[in-house]
Amino acid sequence: MELDILHQPDSAIAHVRMDPQEELNAEAGAMVAMSADIQASTTLRKGKGGGLMGGLKRMLAGESLFLSVFRTGSSGGEIYLAPKLMGDILPYQLTPAGLVVQSTGYMASTPGVTLDLGFQGLKSFFSGESIFWLNIGGEGLVMLSAFGGIYEVEVNGEYIVDTGHIVAFEKSLQFSITKAGGSWIGAFLGGEGLVMRFTGKGKLYCQTHNPGAFGQLVGSKLPPR
Repeated sequence: MELDILHQPDSAIAHVRMDPQEELNAEAGAMVAMSADIQASTTLRKGKGGGLMGGLKRMLAGESLFLSVFRTGSSGGEIYLAPKLMGDILPYQLTPAGLVVQSTGYMASTPGVTLDLGFQGLKSFFSGESIFWLNIGGEGLVMLSAFGGIYEVEVNGEYIVDTGHIVAFEKSLQFSITKAGGSWIGAFLGGEGLVMRFTGKGKLYCQTHNPGAFGQLVGSKLPPR
């Protein structure tokens, strides 16, 4: 399998060239185009993070109940995948530690990757983000999507990020929710609100745009239904 990410960072699309008898899982609706001989099906996935309960868990995290499965035959093929929002795609080779991904951040993965619901505690709820995140583990490649560009931060100690700009972080990092400024009143009046304070050592992935803030800005200008 070969992967190229095209048109980064604002309109990224993944071009995947698959060898014969290969398989790729993707979020429902991610497929843009593919070779005519690739077989597509829908599944709830088997094993850890699969089945009906796994699908319902993914729904709680903001993902689709179903996953699409693409399989090549004897001649191989190609497929194009794209995020739901305009933005970037991050290919991530999983390590044994695993990855925590924000809701709607998962796009596609190879068969050895497992998806499960992760409860990040009430601190995540009070941050204004989803109370449930995806725990991604196993072996293989996972493709994450973001709103805007994605940039990597190598954390060694402490690092602070606005809650709406998190894409994913390695499980070696711990986080807490706190105010952005010196006081709660100043933090909210200044428009910064809450932030996530990460501690430990590991990689953190952020997106340049905040989907929640964008939705509030655009939604307020739409005519009433």
